[in-house]
Amino acid sequence: MASTGDEDLVASKTDGFKVGEKKTVEEYAQLGEPCFPTALFPWGEQELSWEQDRELRHSVTSLAKSLVANGADQNDESLNRWKASLGISNSPALPVDPKDTRRCVIHSLALEVAGRPDITIDLSVPGALESLKSKPFAIKEGSKFRMKATFKVQHDVLSGLKFLQVVKRHGVRVSKDEEMLGSYAPNTQEKPIYEKKFAEDESPSGMLARGHYEAVSKFVDDDDITHLKFEWSFDIAKDWKV
Repeated sequence: MASTGDEDLVASKTDGFKVGEKKTVEEYAQLGEPCFPTALFPWGEQELSWEQDRELRHSVTSLAKSLVANGADQNDESLNRWKASLGISNSPALPVDPKDTRRCVIHSLALEVAGRPDITIDLSVPGALESLKSKPFAIKEGSKFRMKATFKVQHDVLSGLKFLQVVKRHGVRVSKDEEMLGSYAPNTQEKPIYEKKFAEDESPSGMLARGHYEAVSKFVDDDDITHLKFEWSFDIAKDWKV
């Protein structure tokens, strides 16, 4: 595979974030990216300005934490569900090996296509990353698909996790993508794992588009820490392989 320089995989920065700066969960909520996944907020699809969105998130999170502090959630099932949707939990933290200094651990990667079984790569299996490059995915031309990942956050809040990807064909770059995955608090016993589905994509179609493609992808955060970088490949074909 042709070498992909680091300049191809440089991420944008979250507004208001300084590399290496430690913040509380509440302070992260005031940055350009929420501390909790956007999909968990009921107003996520409405047209709000950045200032309105930030203020609303901060107000709701502060209210929820106040209710927790006053014990108002103890016997209120609906309030507990609402609290959980904000990422606020009384659940104990997951035990963490002090020798494992990783802040984000990617457990699996998968290719999801409607009407077909997911193709899942368990990254805990020895040689799993190497197989991504040597055993290409086969994708039917013109198909809609999405990637998804499961991961665990430990030790500290993870700010501004992004997925970057560069795709090449015959050594020539044909696409470069960046997707913001969000910021996350450390996992708890109640929520031991995160799952993130990426934006839906569509494979190219036509005789000229068919063939072999190679990609380099990585997960990186606002502290410029690369949590996983890997090479993989895929083939665009006229039909699915049986």
